[in-house]
Amino acid sequence: MLDLTLLYAAILGYLFGSIPFGLVLTKATGGGDIREIGSGNIGATNVLRTGKKGLAASTLVLDAAKATLAIVLARYLWGETAAMIAGFSAFLGHLFPVWLRFRGGKGVATMIGALLGLAWPVGIAFCLVWLATALISRQSSLAGITAAITSPIFAWFVAGAALSLTALALALLLIYRHHENIKRLIAGTEPKIGGAKS
Repeated sequence: MLDLTLLYAAILGYLFGSIPFGLVLTKATGGGDIREIGSGNIGATNVLRTGKKGLAASTLVLDAAKATLAIVLARYLWGETAAMIAGFSAFLGHLFPVWLRFRGGKGVATMIGALLGLAWPVGIAFCLVWLATALISRQSSLAGITAAITSPIFAWFVAGAALSLTALALALLLIYRHHENIKRLIAGTEPKIGGAKS
């Protein structure tokens, strides 16, 4: 029999995750429709192409926070399993928001927020791997993919199999959303951070 609290957690997470902060903030500040700029993505990396670093930083923080908040609320209301489902659903909401015809972001910031909410050391490890890779390669997409791939390993040692499997599912979805970036990385045409498209 379906546990309705888990369904509630999934709905809660999806609704939080589907808030397109990049789009909302750029429109609210007169920056137009972020989907018509750069890569057309609604995430912080593309918001940075508007030239407004503060706006990009705000998008990054809010896209992470929406997953963390969904997890904290679900954990308080329904327990740890519900928290994990809320985090995963928030990630899905960001990637595939119903309001934007299921065309959302690529999920790096939201995955950070989900991992921080579920087991903060794993979220910190994700950030450190992202930062190290970005400094070396100067490619945001490669940094995000690398951090996502390593996160199930950190999750296994920090919190066990359940979180590791959740992190793996998040990583696979993130890699899927970066399929165009991966093609450009293989071809050697992926731009550096601050370039025209990523």
